[in-house]
Amino acid sequence: MNIRLDGKTALVCGSSQGIGLSIAMMLAESGANIIAFARNNHSLESLVASLPNNGNQFHRALIADFSSLDEVKKALKTIEDITVHILINNTGGPPPGNISNAHSQEFYDAFTRLLVCSHEITMHVLPGMKKEGWGRIINIISTSVRQPLDGLGVSNTIRGATASWAKTLSNEVAAYGITVNSILPGATKTGRLTGILQKKAADNNISVEEASVLMAQEIPMKRLAEPKDIAASAVFLSSDFASYITGITLLIDGGRTKAL
Repeated sequence: MNIRLDGKTALVCGSSQGIGLSIAMMLAESGANIIAFARNNHSLESLVASLPNNGNQFHRALIADFSSLDEVKKALKTIEDITVHILINNTGGPPPGNISNAHSQEFYDAFTRLLVCSHEITMHVLPGMKKEGWGRIINIISTSVRQPLDGLGVSNTIRGATASWAKTLSNEVAAYGITVNSILPGATKTGRLTGILQKKAADNNISVEEASVLMAQEIPMKRLAEPKDIAASAVFLSSDFASYITGITLLIDGGRTKAL
């Protein structure tokens, strides 16, 4: 199977690091034009400069802090003349913590970054996808959609809402040749996981390395995921090979989640 996305333009959110960065690289390797969307200007410019380019591709950076809906809207206005074929909704989750200790503002902040901004970006690209009769919307969420994770109270709550939003949208746009799917990554080697491991280490009076080993032992495959493990599934779902797959939540977790 040779996946080619030549002539397609992908808007990849949270692409300055981790899973988003890996997805942007793999999509570019498959021939897609990349609009890298994140808040760190320096990281984005470095990414754009390093993306594979066969001479016919264009890549560019789009800058906004997803904690500000106004910033996101302002950034989107600068690409009004570009048809986006592939949208990767992806942004970092809220800080770890028990839901019983969470403040109301934490839910509002997470809802804005993880769901409202994703909705705003999706509404921006949908008209172009409908006109083309082709589109891929892929949401990077969490395995907590299937099974809530201890110590991630706010994240569990908002991730579930995001999955429900995506499933609802998938039914509404399917007739236009647009698919909407959600990827649920397990424990993946990213900056966010480092923060979670640091908290686990502190709570249990062990080293971060020991916490990492213990987490890996909970996974049937006995290893943590690499960002490329998640990116490969996103590239497949972006392709014509996945044209009849929509409305799903795809676990990429090495078998860790116990729920079906």
